[in-house]
Amino acid sequence: MIVVVGLSHKTAPIEVRERLAVGRDALPTLLQRLVAHPAIGEAVVLSTCNRVEIYAAPCGPGGAGGAGSMTSERPPASLPPEVTQTREMEALHAVVGALCGLGGDGIRPYLAGARGLDAVLHLFRVAASLDSLVVGEPQILGQLKEALVSAREAGSVGPRLAQAMHRAFKVGKRARAETAIGAGQVSVSSVAIELARQIFADLAGRSALLVGAGEMAEAASRLLVRAGARLTVVNRSPERAAALAREVGGEPRAWSELERSVIEADIVVSSTSSPTYVIPVDLVRRARKARRGRSLFLIDIAVPRDVDPAVNDLDNVYLYDVDDLSQIVAQSLEERAVEAARAEEIVRDEVRGYEAWALERALTPTIVDLRARTRSILAAEVERSLSGKLRHLSTADRQALAMMVEAATNKLLHVPTTRLRAMAGDERAEDHVEALRELFDLDSSPQGELLPLSFDGASNGASRSGDTPLPGSIGRSVPPPSGRGRSVPPPSGDGRATPQRADGQSAPPQSGRSARGVSSSAVAAPPAIPPPPAVPSVSVVMPPGAARAMGIKGV
Repeated sequence: MIVVVGLSHKTAPIEVRERLAVGRDALPTLLQRLVAHPAIGEAVVLSTCNRVEIYAAPCGPGGAGGAGSMTSERPPASLPPEVTQTREMEALHAVVGALCGLGGDGIRPYLAGARGLDAVLHLFRVAASLDSLVVGEPQILGQLKEALVSAREAGSVGPRLAQAMHRAFKVGKRARAETAIGAGQVSVSSVAIELARQIFADLAGRSALLVGAGEMAEAASRLLVRAGARLTVVNRSPERAAALAREVGGEPRAWSELERSVIEADIVVSSTSSPTYVIPVDLVRRARKARRGRSLFLIDIAVPRDVDPAVNDLDNVYLYDVDDLSQIVAQSLEERAVEAARAEEIVRDEVRGYEAWALERALTPTIVDLRARTRSILAAEVERSLSGKLRHLSTADRQALAMMVEAATNKLLHVPTTRLRAMAGDERAEDHVEALRELFDLDSSPQGELLPLSFDGASNGASRSGDTPLPGSIGRSVPPPSGRGRSVPPPSGDGRATPQRADGQSAPPQSGRSARGVSSSAVAAPPAIPPPPAVPSVSVVMPPGAARAMGIKGV
């Protein structure tokens, strides 16, 4: 299974989220650091304006099952639940440590985590845009795909996360195709322009300044022009500003003309990917003086923020950031409640499908081991007879005996293996697998890969690595022990999926701007940050005791 830890607009204010904003250039280093940890086998980082989350798959036995095992034909052996839980908790601890290393330990109370099917549920809800600030917005699916591409390029993704991500894409597509959750204008940009309409009642003839020329800025520019505003585009790249202005019918300006453009504008919409403020308080202070009392409205939809929040202290200057869009979003959510409920049904259906896949994948090693065990016992008995009373048999007779052992194995195990595969969707499947492995003693010795049987007198039992074969190991190689055991203690907590808030302490409000972007070490002396929300909003769960142990929310 997989785990997820992170924060979003539901669990942390923007001044906390921007401390974890991960630039595209920094992603490969972060991903490689994650999978270098002994508890993490695979990792994908999702970083958007409203969330930063790390999805990870724990390392398998002996470090197996990680990003390097994409081509593995045989999945790792099914593990006892307590071992699986322990490995998932170790991975959660590792991810929490990585995030605190980026944003400082003060972000810990804002983090939320989940494991197993609860992590899959959260991923699928994110893909369906049910966990977005603007429910139904289409950008999140593209952002998830970009996150997977980055992980593939960094070599940090393996079969478990790849399967979960591809199924998440399917969920997102189904939600948009089978419901009307994405009908109309649903994006952060559209909500920002709706706010502008509420401020001015009518944008026709108003002067609008767009700072930035990225994806969200482009969407905002089209909406502003459609509303009748006179648009000016300022961007660090004059070519990009000119291209966007030409496309929507606006006026491009050089970056050096930013202050003049702010002075002339009725409303400023800013959306860049700058790691620092592009509209500092001093610039706004000078612009305010030149505007001679005219009010200035700024809408900052960037994360990290583009506009210094200190401008709120200036008279006749009104700043709105993405967290201030919540009232408009709430109205949109009421209108989409029915469609969101239909999308939730799609998510639950796909989670059941993922669970069936995961269980079937977990059953495969047990089926292989059962066949190997049965065949090795039958083959050992035949070999014993061939060494005694049947030593006179010809090569053809010996081959006939080998075929008889294969046929007996197939007939003997046909019904059990068929029924075992059919249990993939049964909630009792893990219990049945445990019982089967215990009854047939499948863990007493490694079973390994099935090879063709032969009783022609040649050595059948030696492994390909030159090891001495175990008794009854005719026709199969013997890999090293898998590390499967039953002495690992379970994690703290009762293991039930009960929502629980951690006992994190509140910190005083933040007074300055934090360092942004990814660092190779913990952020030095991070500034104080505001207290966490009183009630966690994320809809996935993890054991409360485990959440408290890490100082994060059990979401």
